[in-house]
Amino acid sequence: MPTWRRRDESRLDASDIVLPEERLGWGRTIGLGMQHVVAMFGATFLVPIITGFPPSTTLLFSGIGTILFLLVTGNRLPSYLGSSFAFLAPIGAATAIGGQGFALAGIVLVGALLALVGLIVHLAGTRWIAALMPPVVSGTIVALIGFNLAPAARDSFLADPMLSVVTLGAIIVTAVLFRGLIGRLAILVGVVVGYTVAAATGGIDWSGVEEAAWIGLPEFQMPTLDPALLPALLLFVPVVLPLIAENLGHVKGVGQLLDRDLDPLAGRALMADGGATVLAGLFGGSATTTYGENIGVMSATRVFSTAAYWVAAIAAILLGLSPKVGAVIFAVPAGVLGGVTTALYGLIGIIGVRIWIENRVDFSIPRNQFAAGVGLIVAIANYTLTAGELVFEGIVLGTVATLVIYHLMDALERLRGPRAGARDDHAPPAAAPAEPAPGER
Repeated sequence: MPTWRRRDESRLDASDIVLPEERLGWGRTIGLGMQHVVAMFGATFLVPIITGFPPSTTLLFSGIGTILFLLVTGNRLPSYLGSSFAFLAPIGAATAIGGQGFALAGIVLVGALLALVGLIVHLAGTRWIAALMPPVVSGTIVALIGFNLAPAARDSFLADPMLSVVTLGAIIVTAVLFRGLIGRLAILVGVVVGYTVAAATGGIDWSGVEEAAWIGLPEFQMPTLDPALLPALLLFVPVVLPLIAENLGHVKGVGQLLDRDLDPLAGRALMADGGATVLAGLFGGSATTTYGENIGVMSATRVFSTAAYWVAAIAAILLGLSPKVGAVIFAVPAGVLGGVTTALYGLIGIIGVRIWIENRVDFSIPRNQFAAGVGLIVAIANYTLTAGELVFEGIVLGTVATLVIYHLMDALERLRGPRAGARDDHAPPAAAPAEPAPGER
C-alpha cells in the first residue's frame, strides 16, 4: 500500500489543489472515494447489462484494474478504470458468432495489443500515433463505433417505447437542469428513474434478486477460442484506436488540471489499461478504460489524491463480492436500456465529431472529406464482406476504409505537390481533449 503526505486541512483554501501524492484525513478521503464510486457506477454497470456479462464480475475487475493502474503509474496519475463502451459492437457480433467465451477472447486480444502499444509509447513517445491517426481519422473511428450501434438501440427502444421515452426524458432533463456532479450523472439518473417507474408498474422480474446471496464470489467465465473462428477476432482490433485516444486524453486532461507534464506516464497508462483489460477478459469481466466522470469529480473538488481512488477501487471490489447487488443491476428492464442506449450510442458518435471540432479538421480538403465520409457510411450501413468463412462487418471495414483512404490520398497529394494557396493540413494535432462528459464513452 503506498503512502501519502498528509495535507493540513486547516490551511487548505478553497482554490488549493490536493496533489496525487497528498491526502486529506481518512474520513474525508473515504467520502471522496465514495463520490468516485457514484461517478463511475452509472456507466460501468451498463456495459455488462447490455452485453450479458455478469455485473458483479465487472465491478470486481474494475476495482482490481484501478489498483493495477495506480501501481503501474507509480501512484502519480489519478484514474478510475470503468467499463469501456467501445467494445459493445464487437462483443455483440462475437457473442452471436461464438458465444460469450469467444467475446472474452477478443477482449483479451485488445488488452494485449493496448499493452504492446503502451510499451512502444513508453520507449518511443506518442508522435507516431499522431502520424497514424490524425484527428480526422481518430474522430471518424470513434464516431463510427457509436453510430454503428444505432440498430441495437432501436431494438431495445421498441421493446418498451413508453418506458424508453421516460428514461430518455429523465436523462435529457437532468443534463439540462443540473450542473456539477448530478449533471454529469445524467445517465445514472435516467436509469434510476426508469427502474423506479418499471418497479412501480410491475415491470421487473425480482426472482433473481430474491435468490441471490448477499455475499459470495461473482460468476467467473474463461475465454474460449475455436481455431476456425480465429479470423473473426479482427472485429476487435479497431477498438484499440479509441482506447489509445481515451487514455492519452486522460493523461492530457489531468496534466492540464494539475499544471504538470504527465506525458511521460502515457506509456504506463496504456500498459496498465491493457493489463487490466486482459485480466478482466480472462475471468469474465468487461474491458476497462479511464473515466471522464471521475475527472469531473476531481475538477469540482480540486482533490487529485490517489488515496481516494484506492478507496473507490476497494469499494468496487466489495460491491463485486455481493451477488445481490449484481442481481439488482441485471434486473434492469429492456425499456430502460432502450432510453439509455439511444442517448449513449449517440453520445459515443458525437465524441468523434468533437475531436474534429476541437482539432479544427478542415473538411474542404478532399482526403478529409472522403476518409470520414466513406468510413462513416460503411459503418452506419454495416457493410459486410465475406471471404470464404471470414466475415468482416461495418466497424472493421469502416476503420480500414478510413485509414487506407486518408493515407493513400495523403501520399498521392504529397507526390503531386501542394497547390498554390493550399492550407497545410499536416500540422501536429491539438492536445488530446479532456475525457468526455457522462456516458460519452
